[in-house]
Amino acid sequence: MIEFRPADPSDAEGMAEVQNAIYRAGLRSKPVDVALIRERYLAVEHTVACTVAEQDGRVVGFQSLKRAWPDNPYNVPVGWGIIGTHIHPDAGRSGIGRRLFAISLSAARAAGLRHIDAAIGANSAPALAYYSAMGFIPYREGDGVIPHRFDL
Repeated sequence: MIEFRPADPSDAEGMAEVQNAIYRAGLRSKPVDVALIRERYLAVEHTVACTVAEQDGRVVGFQSLKRAWPDNPYNVPVGWGIIGTHIHPDAGRSGIGRRLFAISLSAARAAGLRHIDAAIGANSAPALAYYSAMGFIPYREGDGVIPHRFDL
């Protein structure tokens, strides 16, 4: 059984392992460390929601939704949402992403977001398929990524 709950600082190692497993599978450009996870996903600034999927006490996926801030590294307009989805390759295609997005979508609506951006690696077929299935559409050029948007 998979449980979904808000991420907390004790999840940092498990979240890093998810991203590093994605890296080892060739679907991420570089590995991460726990400090980066804490800074990027667990610091509360700009966070709308960060949800983990846990199975048997192990983080198998997570999704982060932030409100875009001035001069963000993704060039997303201020006030839009910025979403990132990370599913351990061993847990892919099990509905985790769909359930995480339902939680994030609810949080986006509650926060008054009107658009969500997902910067998807151009070589990540699983991520491109996932975001397309969630209703995201490509909307601008990117450098090595294909930015997609979802309109609420």
